[in-house]
Amino acid sequence: MREGETFDFLVVGAGSAGSVLASRLTEDGTTTVGVIEFGGTDAGPLIQMPAALSYPMNLPFYDWGFQTEPEPHLGGRRLVCPRGKVIGGSSSINGMVYVRGHARDFDTWEEMGARGWGFRNVLPYFKRAETSHGGEDGWRGTDGPLHVTRGPLDNPLHHAFMEAGAEAGYGLTEDYNGSRQEGFGRMEMTIWKGRRWSAANAYLKPALGRKNLELMTRTFAHRIVFEDGRAVGVEVENGGGRRIIRARREVILAASAINSPRLLMLSGIGDGEHLQAHGISTRAHRPGVGQNLQDHLELYLQMTCLKPVSLYSKLNWVSKALIGARWMFSGDGIGASNQFESCAFVRSAAGVDYPDIQYHFLPVAIRYDGKLPVKAHGFQAHVGPMRSKSRGRVALTGPTLKDPPSILFNYMSHDDDWSDFRTCIRLTREIFDQPAFAPYRGEELTPGADKTSNEELDAYISEAVESAYHPCGTCRIGDADDKWTVVDPECRVVGVDGLRVIDSSIFPQITNGNLNGPTIMVGEKGADLVLGRTPLAAANAEPWINPDWAMAQR
Repeated sequence: MREGETFDFLVVGAGSAGSVLASRLTEDGTTTVGVIEFGGTDAGPLIQMPAALSYPMNLPFYDWGFQTEPEPHLGGRRLVCPRGKVIGGSSSINGMVYVRGHARDFDTWEEMGARGWGFRNVLPYFKRAETSHGGEDGWRGTDGPLHVTRGPLDNPLHHAFMEAGAEAGYGLTEDYNGSRQEGFGRMEMTIWKGRRWSAANAYLKPALGRKNLELMTRTFAHRIVFEDGRAVGVEVENGGGRRIIRARREVILAASAINSPRLLMLSGIGDGEHLQAHGISTRAHRPGVGQNLQDHLELYLQMTCLKPVSLYSKLNWVSKALIGARWMFSGDGIGASNQFESCAFVRSAAGVDYPDIQYHFLPVAIRYDGKLPVKAHGFQAHVGPMRSKSRGRVALTGPTLKDPPSILFNYMSHDDDWSDFRTCIRLTREIFDQPAFAPYRGEELTPGADKTSNEELDAYISEAVESAYHPCGTCRIGDADDKWTVVDPECRVVGVDGLRVIDSSIFPQITNGNLNGPTIMVGEKGADLVLGRTPLAAANAEPWINPDWAMAQR
């Protein structure tokens, strides 16, 4: 094996967390950092134009192409699990929705053993990451690399959705990423000046001009290299030849909730019996590697629209060409928005102290893959529970990273998941039945107004529920004495030296909402841990909790 370059730090993955690490670890000029990325460039309108969001996650050039094992509680369906194979990682192929999560999420992390990761500890890192355009004073960042904006709300259906929420008795929130998440309001997006503002655009590209940072694209990481129990490099392949790239100080995995546990297992860190079955010698027996896999599921409740105000008229090829041309020449118009411009976070029942249901509203009836249920004007709400009790796992199918992973989310394996989704459907129907939607409300397309019983709704859920593409949890952070912990609160892999994991795989429990925001926060805080810096001063901000939460659902 020939020797390659040597860096102080070696980061595997140029995605959401990896891009942050590349920037923060090199900004003072005292350390050298190498970043290994199997994907390539993010240039071109399919990634950079926000309205084209459905394309890159379905293209093998940008996506790893993972899919689940047959899910036993969903009739054996295989669901896709897109992960970015491009600089920026999944932030370059996602829906660009920005959600921090609720304060209680991170306090729960700390209760689960992630000391120093409570909300008071992570809020300063959220603020450091972002430049918020329209967020709540004192709660939002004002000079960070990540621009967070709001859509123009030009479509009247967005206003109808927020007004319907108020009419149904829910509150409104001016900033769900501020003090109050609960309620209906405007959705935030990682878009800046009409372009997708991925982690690559925000962090990685500005840092690439530094002499102490090297990005190695189209480079495949095979395994972590150890000497005397310490990670000292990564065996990679580029252009057909293999070499070892070395790290003087540390190797850091930021390769996603799917690939980070795979690399650990292929390097001998995981459940010893599982490793032995694939001919891999056990370096550190950590049965939690690959376990604790979590995700958000959602379904679409779709309606026909009685007025021709939805985006349906823009879905023909002539309109798409005109939208694309306007975006190319002026950077604005419909092409400059992901169209997710209104949303809600609500509680499912009295006794639930903070939101456990999320809504994305879209002024067209369409799937992520571009399929239309009918050729007509429509609108839809994406809705799903936030804290499923189901847990799955990522496992190996062979002794190399080129063997596809075995991914089993074990979706809907807990009885509460079914009742939670039925609640989601019924609450959504109530919202669409409000006066604000009266001028627009046609027939219910999905699941169909005739489906009302638990049995009918369960059958629809089983056939229609889809992933929201939020995998996490497979290298969970926690107390080093817990056998299911993979990384300690410093993000160091338990049982070996010189190795950390810093990405969404460390989440002990999934957060409320989309995961790109908290993954970027993990990169920000993780960079300080790697460099041994004093953490940013804890915040004393108190989140808004509905004073009637114990007695009322809204």
